[in-house]
Formats: sequence, structure tokens, C-alpha cells
Amino acid sequence: MTIDERKPINTGVIQNLILENRGKLSISGVNDVLSFDDQVVMVETELGLLTVKGDNLRINKLSIDTSEVIVEGEISYLAYSDKDKEQGKGTSIISKIFK
Repeated sequence: MTIDERKPINTGVIQNLILENRGKLSISGVNDVLSFDDQVVMVETELGLLTVKGDNLRINKLSIDTSEVIVEGEISYLAYSDKDKEQGKGTSIISKIFK
């Protein structure tokens, strides 16, 4: 996808992703942590499903009050999936992980 093909997201929701040295990821606007292990963390956010991949991943902070999650480890991949598309597919979490 090129920059010209990207659609702006105007939802009124403020969400921040702060990646520090590919080792610490702070995520705000988190609704739920759907699954996690040492290689994949799947987080439901206000703007869609966020998949974080890497090695030695761990969740250092999970705050329901501030809707914030901090993931640490060797982060190599971040990707959003559209909420509407994921809900319409009827796929399970397991099939999403092994995609």
C-alpha cells in the first residue's frame, strides 16, 4: 500500500503508539488484550485490532483505568486490522494468529 492509497481515520478517538528503540511499546486506547505469548500480542483498541510480533515479548503494564498497555521485548512487527472486517469474517483468534 502506498501513501496515496491510505485513508485518513477521523474517528475522534485519540490513540498513541510509542515505540522506544524497538524494545518498549506503549499503547493507549486499549479495550482488551485478546491473547499474548512470547512471540505475538493481540490487543483490541479503539481503532481496531493491533497485532504485535517479536521475540521475548511480555506485558509489563496493563491498566484498565487508563486503557494503557506496555509491551516489552524485541518488537519486529506492528499491524492494525480493521474492526469491521475482522467481525465480518467470523474467524477465530487461533486462525488469526496462524495467518
